[in-house]
Amino acid sequence: MFMGEYNHTIDAKGRLIVPAKFREALGDEFVVTRGLDDCLFVFPNEGWKVFEEKLSTLPVANKNARRFARFFLSGAATVELDKQGRILIPTTLREYGALEKEVVFIGVANRVEIWSKERWENSAVMDDMDEIAESMDELGLSI
Repeated sequence: MFMGEYNHTIDAKGRLIVPAKFREALGDEFVVTRGLDDCLFVFPNEGWKVFEEKLSTLPVANKNARRFARFFLSGAATVELDKQGRILIPTTLREYGALEKEVVFIGVANRVEIWSKERWENSAVMDDMDEIAESMDELGLSI
């Protein structure tokens, strides 16, 4: 399970140090793709296979299902840790996530999210949490 928030910087070549707390669970090679809310999603290979299988079961006749699958699969890239614990984020993903200098890694249970620090700080993630908590009850999650 991934959890926590870690601040790092991305260099001019697009290399980014992965927090040590995440490296062991991610392994030496894992998948980075476009995520929702303008961040990047990071999956360990096993988690990616599970997600990929779920996407493959979506009905091809459903336009939204096709678009949803394309969004994640067309942006996906396998990345490898180098000896310094860094990964190279492909240019298209850096542009999508607006990753320029300061970056935030967020652990979100089965995946990691990579955010530009500015987007993370300006996101509405923490706004209206009481309202959101009430709606989680409908999904079977109550605190």
